[in-house]
Amino acid sequence: EDIRDRLHDTRDALHTCLNTNDSVLDYLKSRNAYITEEEILEPLLMLHKSLCDTGDTAVANNRLKDLIRQINTFGLGLIRLDIRQEAERHADTMNEITNFLGLGSYKEWSEDKKIEFLLSELESKRPLLPRTATYSEEVRECLSTFKIIAEMPRSSLGNYVISMATSASDVLSVLLLQKEANVESLLHVVPLFERLGDLSEAPNTLRKLCSCKWFLNHIDGRQECMLGYSDSGKDAGRLAAAYALYRAQVDLTEVANEFGVSLTFFHGRGGTVGRGGGPLHLAIRSQPAGTINGKLRITVQGEIIEQSFADENVCFRTLDLYTSATLEHSLDAPPVPKQEWKDLMEELSRVSCDKFRQVVYKDPRFIRYFKTATPETEIGRMNIGSRPTKRKANAGIESLRAIPWVFAWTQTRFGLPVWLGIGTALQEMVKEGKLDMLREMYKEWPFFQVTIDLVEMVLAKLDPAIAEYYEKRLTNPEEVGALGKELRAMFEETKSLLLQVAGHEGLLVTSKTSTLQEKISLRAPYITPLNILQVINLKNMRDCHEGVEGTHEKKSFQPKSEDMIRLLQLNSTSTSRSLYTAAVEDTVTITMKGIASGMQNTG
Repeated sequence: EDIRDRLHDTRDALHTCLNTNDSVLDYLKSRNAYITEEEILEPLLMLHKSLCDTGDTAVANNRLKDLIRQINTFGLGLIRLDIRQEAERHADTMNEITNFLGLGSYKEWSEDKKIEFLLSELESKRPLLPRTATYSEEVRECLSTFKIIAEMPRSSLGNYVISMATSASDVLSVLLLQKEANVESLLHVVPLFERLGDLSEAPNTLRKLCSCKWFLNHIDGRQECMLGYSDSGKDAGRLAAAYALYRAQVDLTEVANEFGVSLTFFHGRGGTVGRGGGPLHLAIRSQPAGTINGKLRITVQGEIIEQSFADENVCFRTLDLYTSATLEHSLDAPPVPKQEWKDLMEELSRVSCDKFRQVVYKDPRFIRYFKTATPETEIGRMNIGSRPTKRKANAGIESLRAIPWVFAWTQTRFGLPVWLGIGTALQEMVKEGKLDMLREMYKEWPFFQVTIDLVEMVLAKLDPAIAEYYEKRLTNPEEVGALGKELRAMFEETKSLLLQVAGHEGLLVTSKTSTLQEKISLRAPYITPLNILQVINLKNMRDCHEGVEGTHEKKSFQPKSEDMIRLLQLNSTSTSRSLYTAAVEDTVTITMKGIASGMQNTG
């Protein structure tokens, strides 16, 4: 009777928790509910044994056994949620704390001084945070997150991921803030290395952490590192980012082995090639030897979730691909590349990165070209994303998130983030007489082959003529000059050199890729009209926002159908938005979704 009552109380308490803002852990305790897996499994296993002992095996092995298996697999929280926050927010928090305590500015300290301070506080038994301190709104929000972590059952939480991580102190500061919030069982902290420089420094960061005795004891022989495919590509271009990620995995694994730590890589891949996406099986099989060892984590985002898991049969097929590729890589690792191949990849990465940054970050025409020749500005106004398009308002390309960066270029079918810089790098190596070595690398090095094949697949989906149409209708030649023409020339150069390296007569003409080429060819005629509609409505939309002469009559647009008026008012974020503006904006949104579906990429 007591067991039944407590099980009922647990069920009712969990239902109530879905609609309460109170501490989940405190509420469950107040209702005498089961909190841990061990607690609830004990009576369930006892019930199962009792039923079997009394001859009711059929009952015991039905829904009760299913429930026991579900708890063993998923726990009481179903899914462990990771916490994620940017490293700069933690640094700001520590800065306000040390300033209040009269210790100086934390952000101005050297890395060694930060580590020394953080370790001493982690080992100290006294609290660091003063009760009388006052903090900024951003810091209060950061500290509140740690308080909520302390109130949650540990089984419902996974790891704490630090985006834009750059140093060992980024990791130690999160551990200290957890300690100060009285988190009983500290969450494992996972640094996310995203930009090119951070990926290069990642092995040194891990070495510094593992050299700290306190940290080594805390992780108990297990550590996870997350690798950012999206921002590294936006920072350095696809080729340089791909090799930086490859090299970081090799070097991080060597450091982990040196300290006897089992390292798991968390691959922060997006849906598109520009953000690290691509065929799953090939991507896993092309990882460096010794970096998977039977375990890995991968993010699945956006439309890829529906494509890979919405249907039961497709879901199991996807899980088969994950499992088989992981086992194949662990049992039959890819060959270790020759030193001369690695030296050539370093050169390719350097040249392609320089070219990418020269165009994207140094050419004064580029930002204006990007904002006018693509729907980047409009993406931020529309309710089609889960986060703001920029990390900081009124900032440049650096602050723009990788999703709208890739999305905007996908819409115009130019795909610039994927190929920019690659043609220049290949051209330089060919001039140096290294075409044969490039072809050898393509045939014998899975990483290089997959990288080239993915770029080729993207190029087959693109159409520079469509991008030129956007440019002619939406940009001001006096502001952007001949940049578009120069970029289209780079595109053609990249395509030509890529085919030379791969030894292909055309894009996707091999027997393995002919089916994909056919699918792309079938979709293209349906995407082109959507591109034209999008350009027309982007022009009208911008004219409305800028008050161009002649748009007043358009703004007085009044549909005769009441149903149409209600539909146009549904997505209105402002009462002052005219029905004409609503119609144009809704049309642009619809074309975005249609083009994204046709391209099979949203960014």
